[in-house]
This record gives sequence, C-alpha cells and structure tokens, in this order.
Amino acid sequence: MATTEPTHREASFSDRTTRGDEMHLAVEEWLEDLLEDTNRARDSEAFREWLDVQSRFHDYSARNSLLIAFQCPNATRVAGYRMWQDEFDRQVTKGESAIWIWAPITAKTCPVCGETKSRHDDACGSDGVPYEEWTTQLLSFKPVPVFDISQTEGEPLPELETEAHGDADGLVEALCSAAESLALDVSLVSPSEWRHGSARGVCEFPTDGRPNIEVLQRSNDADVATTLVHELAHGLLHADRLNLPEQAKREVEAEAVAYLVGRNFGLDVSNSAFYLAAWNGEDANAVLERLNRIRSVAQSILTSITSESL
Repeated sequence: MATTEPTHREASFSDRTTRGDEMHLAVEEWLEDLLEDTNRARDSEAFREWLDVQSRFHDYSARNSLLIAFQCPNATRVAGYRMWQDEFDRQVTKGESAIWIWAPITAKTCPVCGETKSRHDDACGSDGVPYEEWTTQLLSFKPVPVFDISQTEGEPLPELETEAHGDADGLVEALCSAAESLALDVSLVSPSEWRHGSARGVCEFPTDGRPNIEVLQRSNDADVATTLVHELAHGLLHADRLNLPEQAKREVEAEAVAYLVGRNFGLDVSNSAFYLAAWNGEDANAVLERLNRIRSVAQSILTSITSESL
C-alpha cells in the first residue's frame, strides 16, 4: 500500500483571508479519504491474513502479562512450543529459555456433589444428569512454558505496513520544538535504550507533571515525524484520565491527527488506513463524529510549527 514518494503536495494555506475555511475544508476532505482507504484496507487480502493470525494468539490475564513482561520485557507475541510449530510453522530456537506463565486446569464436575468424574461417587444422586451436561469448572493453575516470536525462527508472520514515507526534512526537529509550546515533553530514544518493545512511540501521563512522550529513533524520518504527531495528539487529547474513550478510540483519534498533519506536509500517509483498520472495530464513520476534536488538535500542532522552524 505504501509508495516511496509522497502522494500529496504540501498544503500551504498561505492566503490569510481564506486560510480558516481552506483548512476546515481540507481536513474534512482528507478524513473522508482516510475513511475510504480504511474500508478498502479491511477488505484487503493482506489485512484478512493478518487478522487471521492475530486471532490465534491468546489474550493473557493481567497476572500473566506481568509475568511475561518481567521475564521478557520486549515480548510481542507469545505461544507454546507446539503451537509455534503447528499453527505458525515456526520452531523455537535451540537454547532459548522459556517464559513461564500460569495456565488454568479445568474439568467437568458433578452438578450435585461437585466432584470430577475420577472422584465421583454414583451414590451422590446425580444419576439423572448425563456427564455431557456437567459444567466445566476451574480447579487450579499450573506453570506452563511459552516463547516469544523473537525466540523462534521459520515462516514469517504477516505484517501490516503502517509506516509513513516521503521527504520529512526538518519536520522531526520542528515537532520537537513545537512540543514545548504545547506543554509536552518529548524525547527521541535510540534503539539500544528503547524499553517499550515493538511500540514506535509512547505517551505517558505522570501524576505530577506534563505528559511525557518517547519516540524510537530510526532512519525513516517521515515515520518518526508521524509517530511524534500521533503521540503529541495523545498528550493533547487524552490527558484527562477521568474521561477517556476506550483505547481503540484513542488510537483512532491520534492516528487521524497524524494522518492530517503528515498529509499537510506532503508525506505519504496512506498506510494509516491499515493502522486504523487494525484498531477500529466500529464503523469508520465514527471518526467523523470526533471530527472537531481531531481537527482542533491537528490545527494546534500545525500552528505550533512555525515556518521559521522548517
């Protein structure tokens, strides 16, 4: 879906007398383009293949997620030894250490006495309830080993191309400078010091300070710039921890802002459609319902980037 050259000219909005109307119109037109591209992305073979693979990974409890993070902080996709072989045609690399988590032990129990079949006494009076109708109960937990994808080798998993491309000369520096006027703290972090796994950027909200943004440094300046905008949008839109939309909605809003700002500077941001398709389980038109929030933050970021800083 991505191309190596920007697909849009940079929007200048140079005429002061018409700038406001032009910006409102452009934002609405660009968001309509994004929604159309997102619907196409959902119907694409690449997205269906990616979705199929994601559905085969388990959702882990908070306790297991903590165990995984403690043992392998950079883990992104974990599965059991046999599951990697049977489901994904991958093999755990020799010498890798397992990540231990808790797995539930369940069994059918008698609805009358509560015993499992092996310990069941027919004299309990449950003759009228066939075994097939006994209820499955959680009995206990046992430690089981899993492995992260980084500990395996074999057939690659399908990936969604979500990076931006194009000429972003000076834009990263301008966005870092603009963050100060937006009351946001920004740091570009080298790969060797990155502590957030596969994420390319994060926005954290300290209890006693400004939102803190960290973005992974990499060679693609266009994608670094749009990641910065995405996290700036989180910092501006989602600082109110008492009134937050669900995570998918937060991601949709932030990525829509990144799309608008990136497109304004002539970047190829068409892969945002895959990002939104992966996050947005609701109808795409819901983005338009949040248009004013998205538009307002996009314009705040654009206003903060002065022509002198580019």
